[in-house]
Amino acid sequence: MSAEEERRLARVALTWLAEPGTRAVHHLVERHGPVETLDLLLDGGSPAGWLHTTVAARSAAGDARAVAAEALERADRLGARLVTPDDEEWPAQVASLAALRLPDVSRRVDGETAPPLCFWVRGSWPLGEALDRSVAVVGARAATGYGQHVATELGYGLAERDWTVVSGGAFGIDAAAHRGALTAGGLTVAVLACGLDRPYPMGNAALFDRIAETGLLVSEWPPGAEPLRPRFLIRNRVIAAGTRGTVVVEASARSGATQTARRAIHSNRVAMVVPGPVTSAMSVGAHEFLREHSKARLVTGVAHVLEEVGRIGADLAPLARGPQRATDALDDEARSLLEALPRRGAMGVDRLSVRAGVDLRTALRKLSLLEELSMVVRRDDGYALAPPAKPKRAAAETPAST
Repeated sequence: MSAEEERRLARVALTWLAEPGTRAVHHLVERHGPVETLDLLLDGGSPAGWLHTTVAARSAAGDARAVAAEALERADRLGARLVTPDDEEWPAQVASLAALRLPDVSRRVDGETAPPLCFWVRGSWPLGEALDRSVAVVGARAATGYGQHVATELGYGLAERDWTVVSGGAFGIDAAAHRGALTAGGLTVAVLACGLDRPYPMGNAALFDRIAETGLLVSEWPPGAEPLRPRFLIRNRVIAAGTRGTVVVEASARSGATQTARRAIHSNRVAMVVPGPVTSAMSVGAHEFLREHSKARLVTGVAHVLEEVGRIGADLAPLARGPQRATDALDDEARSLLEALPRRGAMGVDRLSVRAGVDLRTALRKLSLLEELSMVVRRDDGYALAPPAKPKRAAAETPAST
């Protein structure tokens, strides 16, 4: 076995011995390399505490190197590949996880947020290239029709503009975002919390196959790994740090989607929230996240998202405007005269100028302008509002010959 193959095998073995994101393992690999770190842990040299217990328990269940070798063989049969930091396609941006520190941490899963040791990838796109221009769209599994509509539109619009749509492959918002991107013929990446050979949820198996055909399925766990509950939060740090920004579309009071957005903010990425109906339970978590995090941005569509994550000055969203009216171009005096006219009947210039608060000379000049614009008409007894234009009637049909 070459030195490179030994390093790759060691990274897989380390991921099996200790869950991805474990800071102590990351620091040891940075200091000693993966092979020496693996030898150290197998010899009982792991730091005291839960890591020492975990390594001992898993070592008793099997030989770490043999488990890693079997995982590589299973991946090869699956058509998947192992990607490590030594490979050109490694996404460099996930290195920022080394500095991720979440405040008020009470759970181990919130503290163990170190960069990945390796990725398992299924799909032909280079991983780093796929994530270079990417946005995460995440949200509730029990999504409403409103949420699924918004997520689909976001996925479609981002993919149409050559942005990769990243999500977790779950029911609800995740699946809608993936499908939107696929419908647009764009690139989408599903980051899983289990082995690539047993994607979760199984109800989305057909969707995962479609994603693998044109995009990527990605996981830190080797083939055969189960989708255990803590692994979803571990996975979420990769979605947050691997993309330019995270959009939350619907989230309940206790939501993994807002945890992804939280990790995005503390990874110096953009966290965005789509507002929802205040009467919906699926809006509570999203709205509370907006209230609690001053850096979070409210977005209502693709244009807003691109303004947050795109090129400075080049991807600005258009200002929201109402329908343009003919009166928008009028100055203050002309608008005052127009408002001063009675809804019915006419009014003399003297009285009209007093009512509008403009001098007589200005009133005459502005009324002439309004007359030219067909907004007022001049009568014997003064000025009146012009009658509304009548809709054009369709041309009369040629009467049938008798």
